[in-house]
Amino acid sequence: MADGQISGGEAAGRVKGVCVVKPIIYGNISQHFGKKRESDGHTHDWTIYVKPYENEDMSSYVKKVQFRLHESYPNANRIVSKPPYEVSETGWGEFEVQIKIHFNDLAEKPLTFYHVLKLFHNAPGTAAPVVPGAPNAGSSAPSPVDVGTTTTAVIQGRKSVISEVYDEVIFQDPTQYMYTLLTTTRKLTLSAYKHETNVEERRDRSLSKIKNGRIKVQAEISDFKDKLELAKETITKFKAEIARVQREANLGTDSNSQSNHHSPGLVGGVIGSS
Repeated sequence: MADGQISGGEAAGRVKGVCVVKPIIYGNISQHFGKKRESDGHTHDWTIYVKPYENEDMSSYVKKVQFRLHESYPNANRIVSKPPYEVSETGWGEFEVQIKIHFNDLAEKPLTFYHVLKLFHNAPGTAAPVVPGAPNAGSSAPSPVDVGTTTTAVIQGRKSVISEVYDEVIFQDPTQYMYTLLTTTRKLTLSAYKHETNVEERRDRSLSKIKNGRIKVQAEISDFKDKLELAKETITKFKAEIARVQREANLGTDSNSQSNHHSPGLVGGVIGSS
């Protein structure tokens, strides 16, 4: 995800050599009505959100969060100015939502990223209904830490689809004002603070997959090296065999040339040569 940055004219007020990382969770949760609503054809209610990964009040450094929904929704540009930073709606199809975080320090540029609203936990090979004109999921900005997943869970007695992504907002050399805002946050809640997705478990699982993938790649590289050495040895043997055949061919040619060259002899008592 992009860093909080600013143009060089205001760089003098920045705290050099300081990097502040703020982990966040963004995504959505959706629940099926049970049947299609006759009035508008909607099948799900859903909530899309941005929230801190740790128990802290983001409003100390976040001015507002902007959610740009599909154009078919009234007032598609939704702005939330205080926690919880979320928008709840109903719908029938999936689409990409633009999320933009604006900071209290205007010297920090707004941070823009995307999330594909998930209503269905699709089986492999199946496609979820997509709102016409909605951007393809491939245009979403990838997360540096791959712990974005779509899961199902039962929440308050209802089966829910949860699509969450862990990411980190990085403030490199923040302004002195922003640095103060970032380091003086208060707790968001005094009660237990948790997420629908077990990020640590999924991160460990991802790291395990990466480790296993590296082992597999190293084994394949070793196998390719062995095959390459074998190919080199084979080529060397072929070259030696070709050289041997060429030498034998040259020796045969020289032998034939010598046998065809006759010495002087006597022909009818006269010395001559053939």
